[in-house]
Amino acid sequence: MVNGKKDRTLTTGSIALGLLWFAVPMILGNLLQQFYNIADTLIVGQFLGAKALAAVGSAYTLMVFLTSVLLGLCMGSGAIFSLQYGAGDREALKRSTFVSLVLIGFVTLVLNVSVFVWIDPILRLLHVPENVYPLMRDYLWVIFGGIGFTFIYNYYASLLRAIGNSVVPLWFLGVAVVLNIVLDLLFILGCDWGVKGAAVVAQVVSGTGLCVYTVWKFPEFRIRREDMCMKWQTVKEIAVYSSLTCVQQSVMNFGILMVQGLINSFGVAVMAAFAAAVKIDSFAYMPVQDFGNAFSTFIAQNFGAGQMKRIRDGIRVAVISATLFCIFISLVVFGFARPLM
Repeated sequence: MVNGKKDRTLTTGSIALGLLWFAVPMILGNLLQQFYNIADTLIVGQFLGAKALAAVGSAYTLMVFLTSVLLGLCMGSGAIFSLQYGAGDREALKRSTFVSLVLIGFVTLVLNVSVFVWIDPILRLLHVPENVYPLMRDYLWVIFGGIGFTFIYNYYASLLRAIGNSVVPLWFLGVAVVLNIVLDLLFILGCDWGVKGAAVVAQVVSGTGLCVYTVWKFPEFRIRREDMCMKWQTVKEIAVYSSLTCVQQSVMNFGILMVQGLINSFGVAVMAAFAAAVKIDSFAYMPVQDFGNAFSTFIAQNFGAGQMKRIRDGIRVAVISATLFCIFISLVVFGFARPLM
């Protein structure tokens, strides 16, 4: 029970409908996140030209990699939250939220400071052309300031998804997307800020808003003084799960980032084309990845509740659903590759 109301969890009812009900808001949320980035691309490409588009496109792969690190860490914690929620252990859940907040918050701080300190070596490693370099540096300098809010959003989104609520994070992300488009137009066209105008971080609104909503709406998750203890077993559990999901989420994006470094050596036109292709690729694989993430929460909640048969049945449903989607989206991308580009 949360706030006196019965929660809808993934441990009862139809497996297929339950997974879809939980996964669809996650899929829509990440598609909205892609629209967030595409809005930057479209507006920059239309009003600032190819160089600015190449700068934003190259910055996108770097930001996706950094975001995937934080997302992976938060997802690992979310798995722990789901296990404890499924088992009904609310006290352990509160301790885990504190430990996770401290550990991932510290990683975020280190990551944020590091990218500010090493921004120039990073750009040189990516072989950013001289005519794009200052634009990309200006864009990243503003974007990097929002990494902390990216962590806050993903942390509280993972917490809410762990208890079966994937809808509220979607609403806050939707507000951020609309605000981002409005601010892009305002600061690029109205204020003539150039590429910096596209780097205004609307994620501040979604991160702060989701944090305030969660603390206000779910008093059970407010961390009390007695919950502020760094028990070794909890620290170890959070660290192990978070590090594994972090590698899982970030390894492919790290590969794309390295390819970006090679692409950058071919000049602005190829950089801009690669930026467009990466976004199409993101749209293609993101839904099935989100379905997999939703299934992870399903597994964790049912494992915590001791429902092994439901887990086995869920695996069959998930494999069939994911396979059908992959076949469908592959046909769409192959068939419409040229119009999409």
